[in-house]
This record gives sequence, C-alpha cells and structure tokens, in this order.
Amino acid sequence: MSGGPDRRKSPEDSWGRVRPFSIKTKLGALVVISVLITTGLLLIAVRTATELRFITVFSMIATLLITQFVAHSLTAPLDEMNAVARSISHGDYSRRVRDHRRDELGDLAHTINLMADELEAQDRQRKELVANVSHELRTPTAALRAVLENIVDGVTQADPETMRTALKQTERLGRLVETLLDLSRLDNGVVPLTRRRFEVWPYLSGVLKEAQMVSSARAGLASGSGSHTRTDVHLRLDVSPPELTARADPERLHQVVANLVDNAVKHSPPHGRVTVKARSGPAKESLVLEVVDEGPGIPQSEWHRVFERFNRGAVSRPHGPGSDGGTGLGLAIARWAVDLHGGRIGVAESARGCRIRVTLPGEPSVPS
Repeated sequence: MSGGPDRRKSPEDSWGRVRPFSIKTKLGALVVISVLITTGLLLIAVRTATELRFITVFSMIATLLITQFVAHSLTAPLDEMNAVARSISHGDYSRRVRDHRRDELGDLAHTINLMADELEAQDRQRKELVANVSHELRTPTAALRAVLENIVDGVTQADPETMRTALKQTERLGRLVETLLDLSRLDNGVVPLTRRRFEVWPYLSGVLKEAQMVSSARAGLASGSGSHTRTDVHLRLDVSPPELTARADPERLHQVVANLVDNAVKHSPPHGRVTVKARSGPAKESLVLEVVDEGPGIPQSEWHRVFERFNRGAVSRPHGPGSDGGTGLGLAIARWAVDLHGGRIGVAESARGCRIRVTLPGEPSVPS
C-alpha cells in the first residue's frame, strides 16, 4: 500500500534508533566531560592549594577546546549540505553529500541525496519529454507542410487522395495533443467516470478494428517518407464466455486497451501475434483483461517501473522495423485509467513475450 508511513514501533525498532554517536549523545557527553574536568581541577586545587582563578581559567580553556571540537564536527557537514543545496537550487543535480555519519546529520544527508536523485530523474524525464514530443510533432508537421506546399506550388492536385494524406497527418497531430491532454488530466485528477454495463466481445472487437485501421493509416503515411510501421502483426481476440458483460467507463477502458495493444504491436516480432484475452473477474460484472505479445518481454527488474511516465523500459527500442518508441506515456495513461476504476494493472508471468493483466472491479459494492 502507498499510504502514510506506519508509525507503530516495535521494541527492536526503538532499540535500533538508539545511536551511540547521535547529536544528543555528543552534547550530553560534552556536558558530562565539562563537569568532570571542572570537578577534577577543583579537587586538584584543594589538594595543592592552587588559587581558584587559575583553576577557573584552565577549566574554561579545556571546555572551550572540547566545545570547539564538537561544534566543528556538527557545523562542517552542515556547510557541505548548504553548498550542495545551493548547487541543486541552481540546477546542478550531480553533487551529493557524504552520508557516512551515523547520527541525525547522516539521516539529513541521506535525505538530501534522495531529493537530488529524484530531482535529477525528473529533470531527465522533462528533457526526454521535450525531445520525444518534438520528434513526434516534427514528422507529421513536416509531412503536412510538404503536402500543402506541393498543392500550392501546383506539383500535385488537391484530389481526395492527397487531402486524405493531409487529413491523416492532422489526425496524428491530434492524437499527440490528446495524449498530452490526458497527461494533464492525470495530474489534475478532473476526469469523472461514467460506468455502464456493456458486452465485452463487440466492444473489444471494435477497439481492435480501430487499432488495425490506425496501423494501416500510419503505414500509408510512413510509406511516403521511407520509414516503416507495423501492419504485419495479427490481432487476436479471446473472450470467454462469448456473452461476457462488464461494468466500466467505455471511454477510459478504450484508452487502456488501445495503449496496451499499441505498445504490444510495437514490440512484436515480424508477423507476430498480439492476443487480447477477457475473462470474468471474481466480483459481479468485474473484468480481467490480458494483452499478450510475442516480443522480447520485460525484465522482471523493470516490472515496477514500466508504468512510470516517459519510461520506455530496458527494452527501449521496439522490436518492429523502423518503429520508434513514442513518448513513453501510453502505459502511464493506461495505469491512470485503471486507477480511476479502482482496479489493478501489472506485468504478469509469461513463458514468452510480455503479458500485461488488468483487473477492473465491476459493480461498486454497496455498504450494508
């Protein structure tokens, strides 16, 4: 669970938090040592008949030396943390604080390093987003501009075929804008759910037909630019029982299936097969979906990161010829839509390729 931290402490945890070199221990030791030094000097003064003023001076000097030593051990790491924090505020996320200490300052140094790691990762993701979106925008924009310039210059006529090409490029731009809008909605959490009961087979069949049409349209657009897209992958639908029904938001579920299928197609081998399976879940009108491909799969070490935004995983290059990896937002949007339903999404064990399983809860439970 991702809730707040568990604040219950076992005796072992409490004992583990007792540190022999903590700041409290050092300050307590400073007080004890100062008292011992003063007491020892007073005893020496009594036995040797030394004047009290000399004892006071020696006691103050010894106490100041010990205090200076302890203060330096506390302020030196604070100065280092201040320098690192200043560098981070100026956009330099490469510096780290030495966290070899075993006291509260060591904890603070470790926290600062974690913050720097997180900020560095976010900065890298931001740069990747700009690069990915720029790449995605450049291709259809350049193609659309070329088509319109040819029409204006009289090289080609504004016949239906030419205008269809321009329309497809415009639709591609629209899909990218819609993806970015979905990301914005994801951050703001302003998308309501409209659940309704529907038949799974005709619904998924329509989603797969649309995915096939999109692949064909992309292939037609890419053929003129010398690049390639996937039209060789076979999409297969497996719904059991055939009359299966479920309750969900069809629009959000469409985002889930479309993004999972698109990702599976990109990573499928030539003439591979992508299978979409649908089964009844444990609750009434709940649904279990699986999208299975025959690609290289996802390493188990990457399973927890595969649904992060802008993450393309260890297998960053699609298996198909000439395909690019997209913006890395598809799986993150799929997880967002599943989370809106209160469901679960994750990578499941598979003997071959990648298997992503989605579980939707179906009809919300009514409290008794």
